[in-house]
Amino acid sequence: MKLGKVLLFVVFALLVSTSVMAQDVVELTMGSWRVDDVAQMQVILDAFTAANPNIRITFDPTNPPDYNATLRTQLEGGTAPDLFYLRSYATSRALFEEGFLEPLSDVPGLMENFTPEARAPWATDDGIPYGVPFIAVSHGIYYNVDLFNELGIEIPTTWEELMTAAQAIKDAGKIPFANASGDAWTIAEIVFMNIAPNYIGGYEGRQAYLKGERCFNDAGAVGAFQAVADLGPFVPEGQSALSYYDSQQLFLMGDAAMWFGGSWDIPFFESEEPEFDWSVFAVPAPAGQEMSYVTFHMDAGMGLNAASEKKEAAKVFLEWMTTPEFAKLMADNIPGFFPISSNPVQLENEHANTFLALNEGRGLDVRWAWEGLLAGQPDGYTLMQDNAIAVLAGQKTAQEAADALQEGLAQWFEPAQNCAK
Repeated sequence: MKLGKVLLFVVFALLVSTSVMAQDVVELTMGSWRVDDVAQMQVILDAFTAANPNIRITFDPTNPPDYNATLRTQLEGGTAPDLFYLRSYATSRALFEEGFLEPLSDVPGLMENFTPEARAPWATDDGIPYGVPFIAVSHGIYYNVDLFNELGIEIPTTWEELMTAAQAIKDAGKIPFANASGDAWTIAEIVFMNIAPNYIGGYEGRQAYLKGERCFNDAGAVGAFQAVADLGPFVPEGQSALSYYDSQQLFLMGDAAMWFGGSWDIPFFESEEPEFDWSVFAVPAPAGQEMSYVTFHMDAGMGLNAASEKKEAAKVFLEWMTTPEFAKLMADNIPGFFPISSNPVQLENEHANTFLALNEGRGLDVRWAWEGLLAGQPDGYTLMQDNAIAVLAGQKTAQEAADALQEGLAQWFEPAQNCAK
């Protein structure tokens, strides 16, 4: 009898213990625009849970073009994830100013492991952070190494050499550049804003536009649009109907020799296993220009939903994001997405290392439209995108495109209204 009571007590204790343990597990959700990274993020999140068994995070990404609108709808409706990816600069700033984001000054490691410049895309003007810097991406030109060798083409060191190489490739019956405007954002982000730093003078030049010291239709802006016009004869026939994926496949199948792209393409290109050797080089500057530039973009931060009921657990994860362990896991599992923390990370992926090496000896800057030019209508991104597409299609001259950029921004952006004439 006594033994039976003991057994009952043990069973009861185990049931209670299991129930308490289950109640102690905090389930968090994470929103993202990276639908391609589900498996890779699971590896990272599993590592976090191994160190923090009572916190589990479900990764729930949204199709990239729909992400901003979907997230806003969720935030306004009270259904947003606990944690979510943040666009840099104006988009996330607006969410913070509207009260949707939790300030993160109290997250250990954030101020210590990220420079003020790294925190700036997800912080107020006076430095209050509302996002943990997460991902930087680089831009360049992918190329078919085997085809270049077959045709005797060296990596171009000037824009003029690039155009000469493109003509040689076209004469050989191949498409020089796989890029197309069927998905309009690609012309904005991986063509125009990939090229622009070499023509506007990188960070310092871009800041001069933001301060009203330069007009958006000056020689630098015209030069950037003219470079897009130069590509017109060398992109696929019927390019306006080709999607991002279509363009990638033209390159991966060997039909096109080059692809203006970003480091985020690395995992997909590796998974496709093309039947040729490929690598990447930096967009070359015009002949005679001493400094060349690479677009190295502060792409994503991680924010905390101000309405989350699980902030304490979410901040445990955010603190973990500031550690070298997280930086290493991210760099190795999602090659081409570079950690932003001050702690150096040794990359294992050859293509990611090649991309990162493009930064050496070059100026670095973010995509032109991101800082300061997204807060009004018509916004700088749309103006750059639509006018670059028009130039690529031969529907506008470079000067007309730059004039449209200046006139559009002058409708609301004060520095453009008062720029040096």
